[in-house]
Amino acid sequence: MVVSSWFGSAPTRVTTSVLLCGYYGEHNLGDDALLDALLAQLPPSVTPLVTAFDQAQISRQHGVASVNRRSLRAVLKALRQCRALVLGGGSLLQDSTSFRSLLYYAALITAARLQGKPVLLWAQGLGPLRRRRSRALVRVLLPLASGITWRDSSSAQLARQLGVAAPHGTDAVWSLPRQHWLGLGGPIVVCWRPTPHLQGEAWKPYLQALEDLAEQTEREVIWLPFHRDQDQRLFDQLQQQGLVGDALVRRSRVVEAVTPSEAMALFRSASLVLAMRLHALILAALAGSPVSALSYDPKVQACATELGCSCIDLADASAEAGALLSSWLEAFEHPPALACLEAMAQATAMHRALLTTLEV
Repeated sequence: MVVSSWFGSAPTRVTTSVLLCGYYGEHNLGDDALLDALLAQLPPSVTPLVTAFDQAQISRQHGVASVNRRSLRAVLKALRQCRALVLGGGSLLQDSTSFRSLLYYAALITAARLQGKPVLLWAQGLGPLRRRRSRALVRVLLPLASGITWRDSSSAQLARQLGVAAPHGTDAVWSLPRQHWLGLGGPIVVCWRPTPHLQGEAWKPYLQALEDLAEQTEREVIWLPFHRDQDQRLFDQLQQQGLVGDALVRRSRVVEAVTPSEAMALFRSASLVLAMRLHALILAALAGSPVSALSYDPKVQACATELGCSCIDLADASAEAGALLSSWLEAFEHPPALACLEAMAQATAMHRALLTTLEV
């Protein structure tokens, strides 16, 4: 098939590749897990081309071709060689990162449609859209999509308010294979991140409760940075601020996981995973591990509610160490119900069905 470039240059021959656009190769295990799920759901006839920052990592882990996601020029050039665009998982149409980020995806969607290529919004989250101009832009963009599935009900509801109705399921990472929990007697795994909700002394009740939990259960505490570039130094920074008690320091160590499967191996051997990031919560549950969530964002609370696990709202400034400890002890070595995990996985079927439209 031959189409004319939207730049007005000579006709360009389009390959059978499909451009998969997301926050991939940014050393975030959650987004890499989304790519695992997306590649697993692609029809066999589809050749993926992935936008990624750390292209060597993506090539090494997935064996797929990639383009530098931080270069809009390079991504637009790659799009001209592809037959479709897939925005794959996460919340790409949002302005909490920046309005510029939203413009990036708007440029890709617009370019694809001007070239006559289908655009799929696969397992997407929508929002937040805090600016009036953001909502106006997304109101224009959504009808350009050839097909949409949302990852949660709040995204679907926001889309309806903006004039487009589409079905919602659960986060696509729930489609990854479940594992068998081996964590009786295992460590406590902490997947925490820096957040504006917890500054300085606000960390104290959480750290005190964690120390009390480790002491009472006589367990090691493993700090797992889920987003390497953002989370890796959190434990050291809390220590430097004098917020970490001596007993917790003695029981703690930081362990890095390079891939989602490595993170799941840690989770399946844990007595409890304290997850602040959405995909840490999901991967821990898929590993069969007992989990308790700390919500810095409504998406985490919504997932915890669906999963039926305890969740602490970090916006609540009245948190007390005793109440936190009681909640975590209740969750300790009590894995999530199998029926909940099965239901979450089944609700990802619509995302796979959307990708069948790419078959050739």
